[in-house]
Amino acid sequence: MTQQISSAPPDIRRADSTAAHVAQWHVPDREAGVEAVAETVEQWRAADWPTGLLSASAYLSTEDDTVLTYLQTSHAPAHRDFTAGLTGLAGAATVAYTLRRAIVLHKGPLVPSSFVVATFDVDGPAPQEHIVESIAGALESAPGAQHPGLLSANFHLSADGTRVLNYAEWTSDEAHISFLEGATRAATLRATHDTPGVRPIGFKRYHLLHSLTA
Repeated sequence: MTQQISSAPPDIRRADSTAAHVAQWHVPDREAGVEAVAETVEQWRAADWPTGLLSASAYLSTEDDTVLTYLQTSHAPAHRDFTAGLTGLAGAATVAYTLRRAIVLHKGPLVPSSFVVATFDVDGPAPQEHIVESIAGALESAPGAQHPGLLSANFHLSADGTRVLNYAEWTSDEAHISFLEGATRAATLRATHDTPGVRPIGFKRYHLLHSLTA
């Protein structure tokens, strides 16, 4: 299947995506991170893209210590078929997620340039659902002025019931940094700490380096 390489981020909420496969890979510095992404993208482009593989994207954290890959599929076997035989980051183990809820706060021509990925360790499906609803509720009930620059928050549930991942799109790193000092951030932290069976792992800000779509 022919793929296109793009500087635009993947459409996280595309209707035909039923699963997202996420890997995080530690790197010692920016040079190593950029090299790891370049090698990964080279393998992605050379591999046969099976039916059902929709996109493959690679990001580098703003701290230059972690590479994240995010692959979308319309059915789970497509990811297995695609990564079989790939090496290094391209073939790294992933966590399989489904998009459970998305909050779009700004529609229109704004394009995200900063991507914040927060993850939570949870004790099963009930805490998964509870923490998503709690954080989503805190975001939706806060005045927009309390989180300017937040374009969307996309809550994913791991298939095994042990993780929640929020992939948030921001206009800039600075907008997210300002959010961390505001009231809405405090409300989301309270929601996390007040939910039994939920332990925040942390977050990282990322910049997109490469994205391929089928």
